[in-house]
Amino acid sequence: MRTSQFPKDYSPLMDQKHTEKAIKFVKDTFERELSGELYLSRVTSPLFVPKGSGINDDLNGIERPVSFPVMNMDNMVMEIVHSLAKWKRMALADYGFGVNTGLYTDMNAIRPDDDLDAIHSIYVDQWDWELVMPVENRNLDYLKFIVRKIYGALKRTEFLVGELFPVCRPSLPEEITFIHAEEALERYPDLTPNERETELARTYGAVFLIGIGHPLPDGNIHGGRAPDYDDWSTPTGNGMYGLNGDIIVWDPVRQDSIELSSMGIRVDSEALLRQLQIRKNPERSELYWHRRLLAGEFPQTIGGGIGQSRICMLLLKKAHIGEVQASVWPPYIHEEAARHNLHLL
Repeated sequence: MRTSQFPKDYSPLMDQKHTEKAIKFVKDTFERELSGELYLSRVTSPLFVPKGSGINDDLNGIERPVSFPVMNMDNMVMEIVHSLAKWKRMALADYGFGVNTGLYTDMNAIRPDDDLDAIHSIYVDQWDWELVMPVENRNLDYLKFIVRKIYGALKRTEFLVGELFPVCRPSLPEEITFIHAEEALERYPDLTPNERETELARTYGAVFLIGIGHPLPDGNIHGGRAPDYDDWSTPTGNGMYGLNGDIIVWDPVRQDSIELSSMGIRVDSEALLRQLQIRKNPERSELYWHRRLLAGEFPQTIGGGIGQSRICMLLLKKAHIGEVQASVWPPYIHEEAARHNLHLL
Protein backbone atom coordinates (compact mmCIF):
# COMPACT_ATOMS: atom_id res chain seq x y z
CA MET A 1 0.00 0.00 0.00
CA ARG A 2 1.41 3.40 -1.00
CA THR A 3 1.95 5.94 1.74
CA SER A 4 0.30 9.32 1.26
CA GLN A 5 2.79 12.00 0.25
CA PHE A 6 0.86 14.94 1.72
CA PRO A 7 -1.02 15.65 4.97
CA LYS A 8 -4.78 15.28 4.46
CA ASP A 9 -5.70 18.97 4.58
CA TYR A 10 -2.44 20.38 3.26
CA SER A 11 -2.33 23.46 1.07
CA PRO A 12 0.81 25.58 0.42
CA LEU A 13 1.13 28.93 2.17
CA MET A 14 2.34 30.73 -0.97
CA ASP A 15 1.99 30.30 -4.72
CA GLN A 16 4.80 29.09 -6.96
CA LYS A 17 5.99 32.56 -7.97
CA HIS A 18 6.44 33.64 -4.35
CA THR A 19 7.85 30.24 -3.47
CA GLU A 20 10.65 30.66 -6.04
CA LYS A 21 11.58 34.03 -4.54
CA ALA A 22 11.52 32.52 -1.06
CA ILE A 23 13.72 29.60 -2.10
CA LYS A 24 16.39 32.01 -3.32
CA PHE A 25 16.16 34.03 -0.11
CA VAL A 26 16.51 30.93 2.08
CA LYS A 27 19.50 29.63 0.16
CA ASP A 28 21.29 32.98 -0.06
CA THR A 29 20.70 33.71 3.63
CA PHE A 30 21.73 30.34 5.04
CA GLU A 31 24.78 30.17 2.79
CA ARG A 32 25.91 33.57 4.07
CA GLU A 33 25.22 32.67 7.71
CA LEU A 34 27.04 29.32 7.47
CA SER A 35 30.04 30.83 5.70
CA GLY A 36 30.43 33.58 8.29
CA GLU A 37 29.91 31.29 11.27
CA LEU A 38 32.53 28.70 10.27
CA TYR A 39 34.94 30.89 8.23
CA LEU A 40 34.26 29.02 5.01
CA SER A 41 35.23 30.16 1.51
CA ARG A 42 33.10 29.17 -1.45
CA VAL A 43 34.86 26.97 -4.02
CA THR A 44 33.93 25.38 -7.32
CA SER A 45 33.45 21.63 -7.13
CA PRO A 46 33.22 18.73 -9.61
CA LEU A 47 30.02 17.11 -10.83
CA PHE A 48 31.89 13.89 -11.65
CA VAL A 49 35.12 12.14 -10.62
CA PRO A 50 37.15 9.22 -12.07
CA LYS A 51 35.77 5.78 -11.28
CA GLY A 52 38.08 3.72 -9.06
CA SER A 53 39.87 6.71 -7.54
CA GLY A 54 38.16 6.36 -4.16
CA ILE A 55 37.13 10.04 -4.31
CA ASN A 56 33.38 9.47 -4.70
CA ASP A 57 31.19 9.08 -1.64
CA ASP A 58 30.16 5.43 -1.34
CA LEU A 59 27.23 6.23 0.98
CA ASN A 60 26.16 2.82 2.36
CA GLY A 61 28.29 0.92 -0.15
CA ILE A 62 25.41 -0.48 -2.20
CA GLU A 63 24.11 2.56 -4.11
CA ARG A 64 24.99 2.67 -7.82
CA PRO A 65 26.61 5.86 -9.09
CA VAL A 66 25.63 7.19 -12.50
CA SER A 67 28.65 6.64 -14.75
CA PHE A 68 29.70 7.38 -18.33
CA PRO A 69 32.80 6.97 -20.56
CA VAL A 70 34.68 10.01 -21.88
CA MET A 71 35.30 9.43 -25.57
CA ASN A 72 38.33 11.71 -25.89
CA MET A 73 40.04 10.28 -22.81
CA ASP A 74 40.28 6.69 -24.06
CA ASN A 75 36.78 6.04 -22.70
CA MET A 76 37.89 6.58 -19.12
CA VAL A 77 34.81 6.07 -16.93
CA MET A 78 33.58 8.94 -14.80
CA GLU A 79 31.04 8.81 -11.97
CA ILE A 80 28.49 11.48 -11.08
CA VAL A 81 29.22 12.30 -7.43
CA HIS A 82 26.98 11.03 -4.64
CA SER A 83 28.44 13.76 -2.48
CA LEU A 84 31.80 15.47 -2.02
CA ALA A 85 32.59 14.00 1.40
CA LYS A 86 36.11 12.97 0.43
CA TRP A 87 36.85 15.41 -2.39
CA LYS A 88 36.56 18.35 0.02
CA ARG A 89 39.31 17.08 2.29
CA MET A 90 41.61 16.57 -0.65
CA ALA A 91 40.79 20.09 -1.87
CA LEU A 92 41.66 21.60 1.52
CA ALA A 93 45.09 20.00 1.29
CA ASP A 94 45.70 20.88 -2.36
CA TYR A 95 44.48 24.49 -1.94
CA GLY A 96 46.56 25.06 1.20
CA PHE A 97 43.82 25.96 3.69
CA GLY A 98 44.99 26.70 7.23
CA VAL A 99 43.65 25.59 10.61
CA ASN A 100 40.20 26.98 11.52
CA THR A 101 39.40 27.86 7.91
CA GLY A 102 37.55 25.82 5.36
CA LEU A 103 35.43 25.65 2.26
CA TYR A 104 31.87 25.10 1.17
CA THR A 105 30.36 24.33 -2.20
CA ASP A 106 26.98 24.18 -3.87
CA MET A 107 26.90 20.43 -4.53
CA ASN A 108 24.55 18.78 -7.00
CA ALA A 109 24.34 15.02 -7.31
CA ILE A 110 22.27 12.18 -8.72
CA ARG A 111 21.40 9.17 -6.57
CA PRO A 112 19.29 6.87 -8.75
CA ASP A 113 18.80 4.31 -5.98
CA ASP A 114 17.34 6.77 -3.45
CA ASP A 115 13.76 6.52 -2.29
CA LEU A 116 11.10 8.70 -3.87
CA ASP A 117 8.90 10.21 -1.20
CA ALA A 118 8.13 13.49 0.54
CA ILE A 119 11.73 14.12 1.61
CA HIS A 120 13.76 11.96 -0.82
CA SER A 121 14.57 12.57 -4.47
CA ILE A 122 17.11 11.17 -6.91
CA TYR A 123 18.37 14.74 -7.32
CA VAL A 124 20.45 15.93 -4.38
CA ASP A 125 21.32 19.55 -3.69
CA GLN A 126 23.28 20.34 -0.57
CA TRP A 127 25.93 22.60 0.86
CA ASP A 128 29.00 20.41 1.23
CA TRP A 129 31.40 22.01 3.71
CA GLU A 130 34.73 21.06 5.26
CA LEU A 131 36.82 22.79 7.93
CA VAL A 132 40.46 22.27 8.88
CA MET A 133 40.43 21.63 12.63
CA PRO A 134 43.17 21.46 15.27
CA VAL A 135 44.28 17.84 15.69
CA GLU A 136 43.95 18.14 19.47
CA ASN A 137 40.22 18.82 19.06
CA ARG A 138 39.32 15.29 17.98
CA ASN A 139 36.65 14.94 20.66
CA LEU A 140 32.92 15.19 21.28
CA ASP A 141 33.13 18.66 22.79
CA TYR A 142 34.51 20.10 19.56
CA LEU A 143 31.93 18.22 17.50
CA LYS A 144 29.14 19.71 19.63
CA PHE A 145 30.72 23.17 19.36
CA ILE A 146 30.53 23.04 15.56
CA VAL A 147 27.01 21.59 15.58
CA ARG A 148 25.82 24.50 17.73
CA LYS A 149 27.35 26.96 15.27
CA ILE A 150 25.51 25.35 12.36
CA TYR A 151 22.28 25.30 14.33
CA GLY A 152 22.76 28.97 15.16
CA ALA A 153 23.06 29.76 11.43
CA LEU A 154 19.85 27.82 10.83
CA LYS A 155 18.01 29.66 13.60
CA ARG A 156 19.06 33.07 12.28
CA THR A 157 17.94 32.08 8.80
CA GLU A 158 14.58 30.93 10.17
CA PHE A 159 14.11 34.29 11.90
CA LEU A 160 14.91 36.30 8.76
CA VAL A 161 12.61 34.13 6.63
CA GLY A 162 9.79 34.77 9.09
CA GLU A 163 10.45 38.52 8.94
CA LEU A 164 10.23 38.64 5.14
CA PHE A 165 7.55 35.96 4.70
CA PRO A 166 5.29 36.24 7.78
CA VAL A 167 3.19 33.20 6.79
CA CYS A 168 6.27 31.05 7.55
CA ARG A 169 6.25 31.12 11.32
CA PRO A 170 9.38 29.89 13.17
CA SER A 171 9.11 26.47 14.81
CA LEU A 172 12.64 25.45 15.80
CA PRO A 173 13.58 25.36 19.51
CA GLU A 174 16.23 27.71 20.86
CA GLU A 175 18.71 24.90 21.55
CA ILE A 176 19.63 21.61 19.91
CA THR A 177 19.75 18.47 22.09
CA PHE A 178 22.59 15.92 21.87
CA ILE A 179 21.73 12.22 22.14
CA HIS A 180 23.82 9.15 21.30
CA ALA A 181 22.40 6.42 19.08
CA GLU A 182 22.96 3.94 21.93
CA GLU A 183 20.93 6.15 24.28
CA ALA A 184 18.17 6.27 21.68
CA LEU A 185 18.18 2.47 21.53
CA GLU A 186 18.01 2.21 25.33
CA ARG A 187 15.12 4.65 25.42
CA TYR A 188 13.15 3.07 22.57
CA PRO A 189 14.31 -0.57 22.28
CA ASP A 190 11.17 -1.68 20.44
CA LEU A 191 11.29 1.01 17.77
CA THR A 192 13.14 1.07 14.46
CA PRO A 193 15.90 3.68 13.97
CA ASN A 194 13.55 5.89 11.94
CA GLU A 195 10.86 5.62 14.61
CA ARG A 196 13.41 6.57 17.29
CA GLU A 197 14.34 9.67 15.32
CA THR A 198 10.68 10.61 15.04
CA GLU A 199 10.10 10.32 18.78
CA LEU A 200 13.27 12.23 19.64
CA ALA A 201 12.44 15.02 17.19
CA ARG A 202 8.86 15.18 18.49
CA THR A 203 10.12 15.43 22.07
CA TYR A 204 12.98 17.92 21.65
CA GLY A 205 12.27 19.73 18.38
CA ALA A 206 15.91 19.47 17.26
CA VAL A 207 18.47 16.77 18.06
CA PHE A 208 21.96 15.81 17.04
CA LEU A 209 22.13 12.02 17.02
CA ILE A 210 25.71 10.87 17.67
CA GLY A 211 27.41 7.69 16.51
CA ILE A 212 25.74 6.94 13.17
CA GLY A 213 27.41 3.92 11.58
CA HIS A 214 28.88 2.07 14.56
CA PRO A 215 27.33 -1.27 15.57
CA LEU A 216 24.90 -0.88 18.47
CA PRO A 217 24.62 -3.32 21.40
CA ASP A 218 21.81 -5.17 19.59
CA GLY A 219 24.17 -5.83 16.65
CA ASN A 220 22.49 -3.38 14.28
CA ILE A 221 23.56 0.10 13.20
CA HIS A 222 21.33 3.13 13.52
CA GLY A 223 22.10 4.23 9.97
CA GLY A 224 24.62 3.60 7.23
CA ARG A 225 27.93 5.44 6.95
CA ALA A 226 30.81 4.72 4.62
CA PRO A 227 34.06 3.74 6.39
CA ASP A 228 36.30 6.36 4.87
CA TYR A 229 35.08 9.82 5.81
CA ASP A 230 33.25 10.16 9.17
CA ASP A 231 34.92 8.72 12.27
CA TRP A 232 32.15 6.58 13.78
CA SER A 233 34.38 4.08 15.60
CA THR A 234 36.51 6.08 18.06
CA PRO A 235 35.55 5.38 21.69
CA THR A 236 34.06 8.41 23.45
CA GLY A 237 33.50 7.00 26.95
CA ASN A 238 30.76 5.06 28.70
CA GLY A 239 31.05 2.28 26.15
CA MET A 240 29.95 4.54 23.28
CA TYR A 241 31.58 5.30 19.96
CA GLY A 242 31.60 7.88 17.24
CA LEU A 243 32.61 11.47 16.47
CA ASN A 244 29.84 12.03 13.95
CA GLY A 245 26.08 12.30 13.68
CA ASP A 246 22.96 13.75 12.08
CA ILE A 247 21.01 16.96 12.70
CA ILE A 248 17.34 15.94 12.90
CA VAL A 249 14.44 18.32 13.54
CA TRP A 250 10.68 18.14 13.90
CA ASP A 251 8.71 19.09 10.80
CA PRO A 252 5.36 20.56 11.96
CA VAL A 253 3.81 20.36 8.49
CA ARG A 254 4.41 16.65 7.93
CA GLN A 255 4.26 15.89 11.67
CA ASP A 256 7.42 13.85 11.31
CA SER A 257 11.17 14.10 11.71
CA ILE A 258 13.43 15.36 8.94
CA GLU A 259 17.21 14.96 8.74
CA LEU A 260 18.87 18.19 7.65
CA SER A 261 22.54 17.33 7.90
CA SER A 262 24.98 14.44 8.09
CA MET A 263 28.37 15.43 9.45
CA GLY A 264 31.31 14.50 11.62
CA ILE A 265 34.96 14.66 12.51
CA ARG A 266 36.76 12.84 9.73
CA VAL A 267 38.86 9.70 10.00
CA ASP A 268 42.55 9.81 10.75
CA SER A 269 44.80 6.97 9.55
CA GLU A 270 44.01 4.78 12.55
CA ALA A 271 40.25 5.22 12.28
CA LEU A 272 40.31 4.66 8.50
CA LEU A 273 42.10 1.32 8.76
CA ARG A 274 39.89 0.23 11.67
CA GLN A 275 36.68 1.10 9.85
CA LEU A 276 37.79 -0.57 6.62
CA GLN A 277 38.30 -3.74 8.66
CA ILE A 278 34.90 -3.40 10.34
CA ARG A 279 33.23 -3.04 6.94
CA LYS A 280 35.34 -5.91 5.56
CA ASN A 281 36.84 -3.97 2.66
CA PRO A 282 40.48 -3.32 3.67
CA GLU A 283 41.50 -3.42 0.00
CA ARG A 284 40.15 0.14 -0.37
CA SER A 285 43.28 1.36 1.43
CA GLU A 286 45.08 0.95 -1.92
CA LEU A 287 42.89 3.50 -3.71
CA TYR A 288 44.32 6.90 -4.67
CA TRP A 289 42.44 8.97 -2.07
CA HIS A 290 43.06 6.49 0.72
CA ARG A 291 46.78 6.21 -0.01
CA ARG A 292 47.09 9.99 0.24
CA LEU A 293 45.31 10.04 3.61
CA LEU A 294 47.45 7.21 4.99
CA ALA A 295 50.57 9.03 3.76
CA GLY A 296 49.62 12.03 5.91
CA GLU A 297 48.87 14.37 3.00
CA PHE A 298 45.45 15.51 4.27
CA PRO A 299 44.76 17.79 7.24
CA GLN A 300 42.49 16.75 10.10
CA THR A 301 39.03 18.04 9.23
CA ILE A 302 35.40 18.15 10.24
CA GLY A 303 32.70 18.42 7.62
CA GLY A 304 29.35 17.38 6.28
CA GLY A 305 26.48 18.03 3.96
CA ILE A 306 23.42 20.21 4.63
CA GLY A 307 20.34 19.63 2.52
CA GLN A 308 19.33 22.76 0.62
CA SER A 309 15.87 21.59 -0.43
CA ARG A 310 15.12 20.13 2.98
CA ILE A 311 15.93 23.43 4.69
CA CYS A 312 13.69 25.19 2.16
CA MET A 313 10.94 22.65 2.88
CA LEU A 314 11.21 23.20 6.61
CA LEU A 315 11.43 27.00 6.66
CA LEU A 316 8.84 27.58 3.92
CA LYS A 317 6.41 25.06 5.48
CA LYS A 318 6.25 22.78 2.44
CA ALA A 319 4.99 19.20 2.62
CA HIS A 320 6.96 17.73 -0.30
CA ILE A 321 10.50 18.21 -1.53
CA GLY A 322 9.14 18.43 -5.09
CA GLU A 323 7.68 21.82 -4.17
CA VAL A 324 11.17 23.31 -3.80
CA GLN A 325 13.34 21.34 -6.26
CA ALA A 326 12.99 20.07 -9.83
CA SER A 327 13.22 16.29 -10.09
CA VAL A 328 11.23 13.33 -11.42
CA TRP A 329 8.30 11.64 -9.72
CA PRO A 330 6.04 8.66 -10.41
CA PRO A 331 2.59 9.49 -11.82
CA TYR A 332 0.80 8.66 -8.55
CA ILE A 333 2.76 11.38 -6.71
CA HIS A 334 1.85 13.96 -9.35
CA GLU A 335 -1.78 12.84 -9.10
CA GLU A 336 -1.80 13.29 -5.33
CA ALA A 337 -0.16 16.70 -5.65
CA ALA A 338 -2.86 17.75 -8.11
CA ARG A 339 -5.54 16.82 -5.58
CA HIS A 340 -3.93 19.40 -3.27
CA ASN A 341 -3.97 21.97 -6.08
CA LEU A 342 -0.23 22.17 -6.43
CA HIS A 343 2.31 21.42 -9.14
CA LEU A 344 5.61 19.70 -8.39
CA LEU A 345 8.66 21.28 -9.99
